[in-house]
Amino acid sequence: MAITDIQTFSHLTAADIETLGQELDTIRRSVELSRGERDAKYIRRAIAAQRGLEVAGRAVLFGSRNRWAWLTGTALLSVAKIIENMELGHNVSHGQWDWMNDPEIHSSTWEWDMTGPSSQWRRAHNYSHHTYTNVLGKDEDLGFGILRMTRDEQWRPIHLVQPLANLLLAATFEWGIALHDWAIEKELAGTPEELLSAPNREFARKIARQVAKDFVLYPALTGPAWKSTLKANATANLVRNLWAYAVIFCGHFPDGAEKFTIEQLEDETQAEWYLRQMLGSANFKAGPAMAFMSGNLCYQIEHHLFPDLPSNRYQEVAERVRELCDKYDLPYTTGSLGKQYLLAFRTIHKLALPDRFLKRTADDAPETSSERKFAGITLPNTERWADNNWLLTDPETGQRRGLRSALHEAKVALEEKARHEKEVLREAKLALKEKARQEKELLREAKRTLQEKARTEQAALRRKTVWEKGFLARWRRA
Repeated sequence: MAITDIQTFSHLTAADIETLGQELDTIRRSVELSRGERDAKYIRRAIAAQRGLEVAGRAVLFGSRNRWAWLTGTALLSVAKIIENMELGHNVSHGQWDWMNDPEIHSSTWEWDMTGPSSQWRRAHNYSHHTYTNVLGKDEDLGFGILRMTRDEQWRPIHLVQPLANLLLAATFEWGIALHDWAIEKELAGTPEELLSAPNREFARKIARQVAKDFVLYPALTGPAWKSTLKANATANLVRNLWAYAVIFCGHFPDGAEKFTIEQLEDETQAEWYLRQMLGSANFKAGPAMAFMSGNLCYQIEHHLFPDLPSNRYQEVAERVRELCDKYDLPYTTGSLGKQYLLAFRTIHKLALPDRFLKRTADDAPETSSERKFAGITLPNTERWADNNWLLTDPETGQRRGLRSALHEAKVALEEKARHEKEVLREAKLALKEKARQEKELLREAKRTLQEKARTEQAALRRKTVWEKGFLARWRRA
C-alpha cells in the first residue's frame, strides 16, 4: 500500500511536523509581504515577451511557403505557446498574480491558449489536485485516469496498452487535460449525463474558438500560404503539448514522489499537508531559461507547497525549503530533466505488466513505497522511541535524524541483508556441490566394490567350472 501514516514514514515526531509547518508558514508570509513592483514588472515583461514572440512568429508565417520562414515562424510560435501555457496561463490561473488587482492578469479573467476552458481547469486542478496531491482515490491527476502509476492500483488487462496510451497522451496533452477537467467539472456540477448542461456548453464554445483560431482564422489570414501555416500551427501545438507533458510528468511521477492513501487525510493538519506536498513532489534541475520555459515548475515541490505565490520567487523559496529538508533530514527529490523523465517513463512501462512479473512490492518499490518498507529491517545505531526504532538525533554529530537517514540506512541494511542472503546461498551451493561430490565418490567406490566382487565371483565360477569338467573327465575314464 501507499503511505497511510506520514508521521511514521517521515520518522518525525508530531511536534517536529508542526514546527516544520510553522517554518513553512513563515516562508509564505515573508514572500507575501515582500511582493511588489519587482514582481509586477516580471509578469508584465513576461506577457509582453510572449506576445512579441507570437506576433513575430505569425508575421514570419506569411512567407511560410519558404522552408526557412516556415521553420523560423514555427519555432517562434512554439516558444510563444509554451510560455503562454506554462508561465502565464498555468500560473495566472493559480491566482499567483491576483494580489496585483489587475483585471487583465487575474485568475478569474485569464483565458489560456488551450482547448479546455481555464475556469474548468481551475476548479478541477486547483481543488482536486492541489488539495489531495497524490492521494489515491482523491487526486484525479494521479495517472490522469488512463495510466497506472502505482502498484496500489489494481492491474487490469487494459494496462497492457499503457505505453501506447502514454504516447497518445503526450502528443495530445492539451486535449487530455481538457477532457479530464471537463469530466470532473460535470461531476462537480452534478450533470454528468445532461447533453446541454452548462459544463458541456462552456466546453464546446472553447473548443470551437480554439480550433477556429488555430486551424481556420490564422491560416486564412496568410492567404496562399494557408496550408503551410496550418501545418505550422499544428506543429507548434504538438511541441507545446510534448513540453508541457514532460514537465508535468517530471514533477509528479519519478522515484521519490510518494503516494498516499485516504487514511492519511483523516485529521490531517496543515503541517502534515505541507509535509505531504514535499514528499509527493519532485523537482528537476534547470537554469534560468529552462525554468522560465517550464513556468518555474522545475520547482514543483515549492509550487505544491505554495501554488499561489508568484512563480518568479520559487527559486529563492527553494533555497529555504532545501535548508528545511536538511534541518529535518528529509529527502529533497530532484535530478536532471532527462533522469526524472526516464524514471517516470520506466514506471509507465513497468506497471503496464501484471504484478506477478514485478520483483518489488507496493511497500518498497521505487515508485510506490510506504512506512511498511521499514518493517523487519534493523537500522544501525537505533534506540526505541514511541512506536519506531529510531534515534531522534545522531549520537555523534547531534544532527536530527529523519526520513533521509532512514532511507539511506534502510538501503544499507537491505543491501547487507541481500549480501548476507547471497553469501548464504553461495555457501549452500558449495555445500550441495560438496555433498554431491561425496555422494558421487561413494557411488564410484560402491561401483568399484561391486565390480571387484563380480570379478571375484566370475573367477570362482570359472575355477569351479574347470574343476567340474576335470572331475567329470576323470570319472568317465575310470
